[in-house]
Amino acid sequence: MSDSTITVRGWLGADVQLRRAGDVPVASFRLACTPRKFNRRTESWSDGQTQWFSVNVWRALAEHCAASLRRGDPVVVHGRLETRSYVNADNVEVVSFEIDAIHVGHDLSRGTSVFTRATRPEQHPPAPDAPEAAA
Repeated sequence: MSDSTITVRGWLGADVQLRRAGDVPVASFRLACTPRKFNRRTESWSDGQTQWFSVNVWRALAEHCAASLRRGDPVVVHGRLETRSYVNADNVEVVSFEIDAIHVGHDLSRGTSVFTRATRPEQHPPAPDAPEAAA
């Protein structure tokens, strides 16, 4: 199987929405990516057309994104790219781009961040099935 992986950087369009799919946490957010190009002739920068991606994040990464990211944050997202098509209310076929994220983080070229390591639940050794009889 050949997945299409992509790495994009952009800005969160809204706060992260956290929900559950069964027992598994899932976070979703919209990511806006606007390319900038430098025109050497005019010596000025111009913005290209903004591209919007829907990003889905699963399990512990979903909870970490919900706790760490806010609307307007600059982020870098790496994951599998998927396209979805549907017909909207105006009977127009629309193609959307979704990223099933594997890695998400703040874009440190835009500012600083403070990392807090997540704590894992303590693992207890299994109890013995039965006490051994004294010989």
